[in-house]
Amino acid sequence: MNQSRSCGRLRIMLGHLGQRWAGAAVAHPTSGAVSPNSFQTPQFQYTRDNNVLSLEQRQFYEENGYLVIKNLVSDADIKRFRNEFERICKGEVKPEQMTIMRDVTIAKSEYAPSERTVSKVQSFQEDEELFRYCTLPEVLKYVECFTGPNIMAMHTMLINKPPDSGKKTSRHPLHQDLHYFPFRPSNDIVCAWTAMEHVDRNNGCLCVLPGTHKGYLKPHGYPKWEGGVNIMFHGIQDYDENSPRVHLVMEKGDTVFFHPLLIHGSGWNRTQGYRKDVFRFRGRLVKGERTNL
Repeated sequence: MNQSRSCGRLRIMLGHLGQRWAGAAVAHPTSGAVSPNSFQTPQFQYTRDNNVLSLEQRQFYEENGYLVIKNLVSDADIKRFRNEFERICKGEVKPEQMTIMRDVTIAKSEYAPSERTVSKVQSFQEDEELFRYCTLPEVLKYVECFTGPNIMAMHTMLINKPPDSGKKTSRHPLHQDLHYFPFRPSNDIVCAWTAMEHVDRNNGCLCVLPGTHKGYLKPHGYPKWEGGVNIMFHGIQDYDENSPRVHLVMEKGDTVFFHPLLIHGSGWNRTQGYRKDVFRFRGRLVKGERTNL
């Protein structure tokens, strides 16, 4: 008897629910009939609808987590950025909040106002000349394809990879940029990385593991390298060493955009020169209010 009443009440409830959802469907029509296929994973998870990227470019980024745009930044802009970097190295300008870093193998007694002792400047948002990179329309139009509008520059870096001393300290271990970021969601973040002259495996070009952006943030720590490790050069503790790798050979002005979960790093500089013309800007840009930081 009780079971019969329960079944009756259940039929009434389901009837009410069916009427309510049916009414809602009439009041708020969708673009098409709902079917089980409607709940599949969207075709594009890591890019936004835009009129900049081709379908092939969007699909490539979705699958691989990075995209190289050739000859994006002009020679004139790169020359201006290089000149400003030289002024910073000589101490002619001292932007607030900027961090100047040196390779671990350079003795303090060798510190001098020169490009030869500076391997990186970080957080250059107070330097108007260098921060112009984060406002270049040709860069921002691509950034918006990944983050959407209202772009904020969250981290800025210029790297001057020195010739290796033989201890391979100029290399950067494989890592994920999201390890350094306290903000989310990751799919609203993209890195813009511009080469300032030809880069290849000889002078330590970028190396990426395609498709790893689809994974999760892995534990990071300092690698146990005999020659020493530069400060904050954290690396992934566990990854498949047999994963396919792509070394990004790029020309001056070429820019690669990549997801913050993409596993990447760079090799050591095997050339004899200081590679003073190969500076690498890395601007992390996320969706939010535009700011000068």
